[in-house]
Amino acid sequence: MKENNITKIGIVGLGLIGGSFGLALQNDKTIRLYGQDKYHLDKALELGLVHESLTDDLIPQMDIIIIATPVDTIPQIAKNVLDNIKPGALVFDTGSTKHKIAQAITGHPNRGNFLLAHPIAGTEYSGPEAAFSSLFKGKINMICDTHQTRPEILEKAQQIFDNMGMQTLEMDSQEHDKHIAYVSHLSHISSFMLGKTVLDLEKDEQNIFTMAGSGFASTVRLAKSSPDTWTPIFMENKMPILQALEEYIDNLQAFKVLLYRENRSKMKALLQKINHIGQIINKL
Repeated sequence: MKENNITKIGIVGLGLIGGSFGLALQNDKTIRLYGQDKYHLDKALELGLVHESLTDDLIPQMDIIIIATPVDTIPQIAKNVLDNIKPGALVFDTGSTKHKIAQAITGHPNRGNFLLAHPIAGTEYSGPEAAFSSLFKGKINMICDTHQTRPEILEKAQQIFDNMGMQTLEMDSQEHDKHIAYVSHLSHISSFMLGKTVLDLEKDEQNIFTMAGSGFASTVRLAKSSPDTWTPIFMENKMPILQALEEYIDNLQAFKVLLYRENRSKMKALLQKINHIGQIINKL
């Protein structure tokens, strides 16, 4: 196939998300994938997640660039990439916080080439070995502040997301960060802190292994997530997460009071009310 018929895609960051993009995009034989990653590039090349290394001098040749690095690194990478892209190139990120990235690239001459995206997909595992091609199939993909992305660039991105089987929804970047704090970031904090509490209270690891049922395993599953990924997310989304934690802590304190007072009727009524969350989750 002629070189000018090949779409060149660069992926910056080759962990679970970036690597899974690489695998999913290889379904199209007209795509050539280039990867750039300080830690994982050799493994990604070995696993076939990308075809070649993406060096800085190749960035102007890329038709599409995907930034899938920890969220605190995305703003600077995005600016550096936008400084060097060719006209018509699409650049999008995959981070789970959006507003600080939006602020960082506001006013950039190539801002219209950038799309803020958040595929809500992942597992508790990290690194290129964790990548798989169907990660995004059937998942929600949030895109933000689309009025700042050029229409033809947005259309190009939408085609990619559609081909990968994602359902794409639009939201303001600040609203995104607020709502994702409630339904994603808070659940990860809860899982980490539950894991810590059990480790603090139960000194015999064999007892944890022996007595932990499926409920405990599913609840602390997220505590296996990468600290390198989640520490920056918590820090970047500090204020919405703090607001969510205030409400969460208040609810824990209220439950503690009901238990201390042995108020069975109020506890049962509370738990029955909370059961409604199951009806919401079952729609997914």
